[in-house]
Amino acid sequence: MCGIVGYIGNKQAGPILLEGLHKLEYRGYDSAGIAVYDDKTGKTEIVKAKGRLKSLMDKTNDGKALIGTCGIGHTRWATHGEPSETNAHPHCSDDGVVIAVHNGIIENYAELKAKLLKKGYSFYSQTDTEVATKLIRYYYEKYNNDPIVALERFIFRTRGSYAIAVMFKDYPDEIYATRKDSPMIIGVSDGATYLASDVPAILKYTRNVYYIGDREIARLVAGGVEFFNVDKELIEKSSVEIKWDAEAAEKGGYEHFMMKEICEQPKVVADTVNSAVSKGRVDFTETGLTDDVLKKFEQIYIVGCGSAYHVGAVALYVIEKLAKMPTRVELASEFRYRTPLINEKTLVIVISQSGETADSLAALRESKEMGATTLAIVNVVGSSIARDADHVFYTKAGPEISVATTKAYSSQLIACYLIAIKLALIRGVIDKTREDQLIGELISLPDKIKSILEDENGVQQFATTVATKSDVFFIGRGIDYAVCLEGSLKLKEISYIHSEAYAAGELKHGTISLIEEGTLVAGVLTQDELFEKTVSNLVETKSRGAIILGITVKGKFGIEATSDFTVYIPETDPLFYASLVVIPLQLLAYYVSASKGLDVDKPRNLAKSVTVE
Repeated sequence: MCGIVGYIGNKQAGPILLEGLHKLEYRGYDSAGIAVYDDKTGKTEIVKAKGRLKSLMDKTNDGKALIGTCGIGHTRWATHGEPSETNAHPHCSDDGVVIAVHNGIIENYAELKAKLLKKGYSFYSQTDTEVATKLIRYYYEKYNNDPIVALERFIFRTRGSYAIAVMFKDYPDEIYATRKDSPMIIGVSDGATYLASDVPAILKYTRNVYYIGDREIARLVAGGVEFFNVDKELIEKSSVEIKWDAEAAEKGGYEHFMMKEICEQPKVVADTVNSAVSKGRVDFTETGLTDDVLKKFEQIYIVGCGSAYHVGAVALYVIEKLAKMPTRVELASEFRYRTPLINEKTLVIVISQSGETADSLAALRESKEMGATTLAIVNVVGSSIARDADHVFYTKAGPEISVATTKAYSSQLIACYLIAIKLALIRGVIDKTREDQLIGELISLPDKIKSILEDENGVQQFATTVATKSDVFFIGRGIDYAVCLEGSLKLKEISYIHSEAYAAGELKHGTISLIEEGTLVAGVLTQDELFEKTVSNLVETKSRGAIILGITVKGKFGIEATSDFTVYIPETDPLFYASLVVIPLQLLAYYVSASKGLDVDKPRNLAKSVTVE
């Protein structure tokens, strides 16, 4: 949510800031703004606009109207205060001495605002960011115009999450930044220094980045950066190399990022398999999860939000069936409000594409406090969840720009399959022959995914039927139900059609009352022992006027008489069918959204990375 960019160097800042904000549009926003210091006039000009970034680009002539080589920018997701030009960032103190942009939520902003009002400060917006800006101004004046001390006092006085970039009038060639629980990276290259919320914004300029730790302060100058801890002491920090290249964050000829990322799944699945398979064996050496470490666990908790939670739902079935290990899957947003029965013999797996999901990060930290061992499955090197976890499995999805995840989901599934295979082997539930068979199936998945993608025309044509529907239901049993959760989410989030996923056996417990003439019901049928039961459920909906979409395995028969349209997927091990079923479900959602003329990559009200609760 929200996006921050900053630049200081020898080029004009305006176009660079706008380009960076464009790269962060996928994070979700409703307004945008930039501030650029003009060293000729000695003034910093702030320009803001409500709505899409194009409005800001038009107001600034693509950034060229603002003259200066130092600036900050922001795309805002409204939290405190409605979307408006007034509430948009950057915000400034009354005298223009302090200008700031901020991601996150200052939880005690009302208390701070009341204090500042008593000190004579006035407020023009409804935002907690203006409060933060003027709090920094207050401490800046109180402590002899020292930016480091002002930010240090800000850190101690505020509660909540934040990533904040600040410009001070008295330090025109510098940018200051600090963070807590919200992402922030810094890159240095060719005499310039860049600041951003996420890698794509600066990937064009550098692949070596610094991660600011919680409650650390950064001082940016052209071509350099210094870091300070909360005691104001200078600290050393090493950069991290981002393996992605700049082209990976571009559309590459596709109309939408989502379709590009759907089509990249054969590669990312192969890359993720190869990252943890060595000489035909599952090898977790890089994660530090040795056999001895894995042997001590008696139960697993899998925690995630949205699609990451859906990965966990599939993983629960796979781990329990393959490794015979008690497993639970939990919504990260609910995890802390329960009393999870975890201890030192529990492995808590936290799944997050960005590695910055606020609820998932909080669940990870609570799990560690309770004595559990934590494993992060993330896609972003150096992210907060990766840094805090005991062990990390990095998926190989590369940058994912579309808000609706596709390739990250698929690579997370692979990570969970590999964990299940390893656990099953060391627990003696399977032998090496079975391991060989399972790994062979994983290695074959990319080609099978590719074959589904090559035969997408039928799904594209059927999508026009779905686009006219107001309600869609996805049903299945076991692993099929788990992947239905993801199919339903994909459709609703980018097409705005109401859709729900149900365990097929639950239809008669209330849900079937919603089925009427023309309702679309999508049934997933890949598990042999559950096939006939799910067909019976589809027949029940058909008799009440439903239109049936069936997704099943090539060579299976018994669905054609019931289904109005059938999608066939290649055979694989029954444990891994979710990796194949999800492809036509993603394509269906994509083509429905595209046929309705919607913004596929940036659906309304949604953000790629949810970094606030």
